[in-house]
Amino acid sequence: MSAVATEAVLDVRKRRRQRYHEADVVIVGAGVLGCALAYALADQGRSVLLLEHNMHEPDRIVGELMQPGGVASLHKLGLEECIENIDSVTCHGYHVVFDDQDIVIPYPPVDSDGHVPMDAYVPGSAEYKKIGNKRSDRSNGPEGRSFHHGRFIMQLRRKCLAHPNITVVETEVTGLIRGGPVPDEVLGVHTQTTVRLDGSPISRFDAAATAKKDKESDAAVPSCPTTKTPDCFFGQLTVVADGYASNFRKEVLKSAPIVKSKFYALELIDCPLEPKGFGHVFINSSAFPVLLYQIGSHETRALIDVPSNLPAASVANGGVRGYIRNVVIPSLPENVHACVEAALADGKIPRSMPNSWLPPAPRSAITKAASQGVILLGDAYNMRHPLTGGGMTVALNDAVVLSGLLSPDRVPDLGDHAAVARAMGDFHWSRKRLTSIVNVLAQALYALFAANSRPLRMLQQGCFQYFRRGWSAQPMGLLGGIIRKPLVLAYHFFSVAFLAIWLNTIEVVTGGSSSAGAAVLGLVKLPLAIADGILVLWTACIVFLPVFWRELR
Repeated sequence: MSAVATEAVLDVRKRRRQRYHEADVVIVGAGVLGCALAYALADQGRSVLLLEHNMHEPDRIVGELMQPGGVASLHKLGLEECIENIDSVTCHGYHVVFDDQDIVIPYPPVDSDGHVPMDAYVPGSAEYKKIGNKRSDRSNGPEGRSFHHGRFIMQLRRKCLAHPNITVVETEVTGLIRGGPVPDEVLGVHTQTTVRLDGSPISRFDAAATAKKDKESDAAVPSCPTTKTPDCFFGQLTVVADGYASNFRKEVLKSAPIVKSKFYALELIDCPLEPKGFGHVFINSSAFPVLLYQIGSHETRALIDVPSNLPAASVANGGVRGYIRNVVIPSLPENVHACVEAALADGKIPRSMPNSWLPPAPRSAITKAASQGVILLGDAYNMRHPLTGGGMTVALNDAVVLSGLLSPDRVPDLGDHAAVARAMGDFHWSRKRLTSIVNVLAQALYALFAANSRPLRMLQQGCFQYFRRGWSAQPMGLLGGIIRKPLVLAYHFFSVAFLAIWLNTIEVVTGGSSSAGAAVLGLVKLPLAIADGILVLWTACIVFLPVFWRELR
């Protein structure tokens, strides 16, 4: 709301939202994207209805690590306080363990313009000496945050509940309302709201305090039969951000995610991981990638990747629990074994989430939907493998970009769907400076870290050696959402491929020996090394180029 808006105007708009269920924008889903966009638009003076089917604190196993780029977007949105006072943990980068080798890779330092110095972390450079030979100094680089997902969501919801331009309603959205002078125009949403038959409210939140369910207050309320009442909410623009299992994805954009594996989650208590303040990635020839990162003072999340139909996780081998106990635990440091065993002690199958890939829809699809008054965003619109922890960074950046493109000075009337469609066309390209990098990195790194062929294992080795040689600053800047230049990603990916080819050629030709006999034999083996090199380069192209092209089109 502009500074000249009066309290009376605010009250009128609030009454219209509460009594007539009418606003400038209806947003479906009070998750990361829904809350962030609602707050950004409300700060511009838009009247916002934010609908969520369950306002109790969510309990999810992903959305727990935010890259520095996401933290920066929170600041731009004025929501930086949402990662405070929730027992969040500062993340300075990654600790990568590859078989019996490891390396600490912090987020790179940035200059006054926010750029990563080219020589950062290159052995012998001034920047490298400033940071230290171990490359684990924490004072110079940007910081990410890790936390319990539900606590962060509740902080976002509290900010929305307290905003005078937002009305939050606990109701289940069941469909889009279509009609009006334009064919298939979306006017709002149909919902089902649960109410007690005696008229008392179900939900336990208010704008000043909390949306978390209070068990004591619930216990104090006598049990009463409930029913679901049909309802409607209307907006000039409808934004759907209902998550990875979206009910509206096929209707709006005709797309569907691809799932090839799941992350199974354990919560480890007082896990003695070192170094502190880093995400830990374990890559082992016998197990698929395992992530460990601290989400609270005492809690550490373990995410264990299990591909579909993995023989080691079959029923005959004890299922997922058998895979974790027989394959994963031996691949982890010994001091972690007891914590993992303790987390398995309940005898239950660990909770899981699908690792989904959903490329962004073509520009024509999103502009067509916007011209009808509906926008699909968040995980409903675009997903990538959660290995690199980029989901929240993408969502928050989308909120920053889209709110800027829909600002009142650019689109005065959100009912002007032609103007909204033009803004969505700009959004499609503007977001790609970050999202194409995050999405391609996630898919490409998973292909390397979950290597199941000889060329992929050579690329895997090349990637690790690339980091060990000190060329990690820009790749980490890309992963952290700091560098937003897709061609820089292409440069580093194929640099890794050529390093892998070089290392394999040296290994094949010399056989690890420097004798004269080995040199002669090496000439004989050279064609094999060349064949290997061609195969590695071809594999790198197959891994990278289709995803890269899909993201940039």
